[in-house]
Amino acid sequence: MLEKALVGSRGYWRWVTFLLGVIALGVVFYLRQFSSGLGITGLSRDVTWGFYIAQFTFLVGVAASAVMVVLPYYLHDWKVFGKITILGEFLAIASVAMCVLFIFVDMGQPTRVVNILLYPSPHSLMFWDMIVLNGYLVLNVVISHVTLGAERQGVPPPRWIKPVILLSIPWAISIHTVTAFLYSGLAARPFWLTAVLGPRFLASAFSSGPALLILVCLLLRKLTKFDAGEEPIRKLAVIVTYAMSINVFFVLMELFTALYSDIPEHVSHFQYLFLGLSGHATLVPWMWTAEALAVLALVLLLNPRTRKRHGTLVVACLAVFASIWIEKGLAMVVTGFIPTPLGKVASYVPTAPELLIAAGVYAVGLLLITLLYKIALSVRGEVAT
Repeated sequence: MLEKALVGSRGYWRWVTFLLGVIALGVVFYLRQFSSGLGITGLSRDVTWGFYIAQFTFLVGVAASAVMVVLPYYLHDWKVFGKITILGEFLAIASVAMCVLFIFVDMGQPTRVVNILLYPSPHSLMFWDMIVLNGYLVLNVVISHVTLGAERQGVPPPRWIKPVILLSIPWAISIHTVTAFLYSGLAARPFWLTAVLGPRFLASAFSSGPALLILVCLLLRKLTKFDAGEEPIRKLAVIVTYAMSINVFFVLMELFTALYSDIPEHVSHFQYLFLGLSGHATLVPWMWTAEALAVLALVLLLNPRTRKRHGTLVVACLAVFASIWIEKGLAMVVTGFIPTPLGKVASYVPTAPELLIAAGVYAVGLLLITLLYKIALSVRGEVAT
């Protein structure tokens, strides 16, 4: 089926060429980082996780969100999601690939990645994170290959794939739960030390991922002959509505607990986010933008009329995705380090090389999605004819 990705229009090849160019630029700056070290990034002794790990955290949620179409289709035999299940699985494959690459570039030296394999420790959450991420990647590759191959041949999938699919459902939840444990298990970081972090991660994942899938379905309807149908999009919109409502509720619970208890170690992190601290206010405009987008999204999603209208639904999904990306892809990781346990207010701003390397990783993910979706839509076209 890979040959399907090698045939396309001029626009298709322009897009692929553009992504390859961005990837090449990212590789050039990664080689510079490989030679000079992480000193070319905005990371420091006080802020050791930054933009790379923040993107990893966000993308784990996008990968886990595939379960929101897999579970109804395979577990409850809800055939409405039949057309978009493969899109969700391919989105998960590309997202996990980007997660692995962001960890790789954050390690600085590739040999450090090898050490995780050479000296595995069951006591290390990094070890378990590696297991669940790579396991989820393998599961989705196997499931999508087998089910799409069966669809191409016009036969039912083999019976052995059903247990594999059912295994992928709790596995999807585990990848973001273990990611949350990486943070909430660090006692010296009060901002992350909360039992609600895992559920909050899942709620944000189950809103941002389906929101992105809605945007993808509507985009494919415009650019190709593929039409997911109205009912799947409307059901996904309902899922986004409930998940985003729960996510906002969890954020408000965190704010109440920190502010009402008035424990300085907890309050200072939120003060840094929303008001600035000791003259450092880099994230303040970003956070207020994220909260405004979250409110806008809820207003549009909770109203059935605006939720069903494509124009306002697109705005709502973009607002959901952008709001959660700011929250998890910018603020959540860095704020855990500011202020430090000794009360120092450090400064962190991603550098140009850091952003270009990240752009290269995102280009790899977009290229994977482009190629995989091209294969899926070509196979669907063959079956239709």
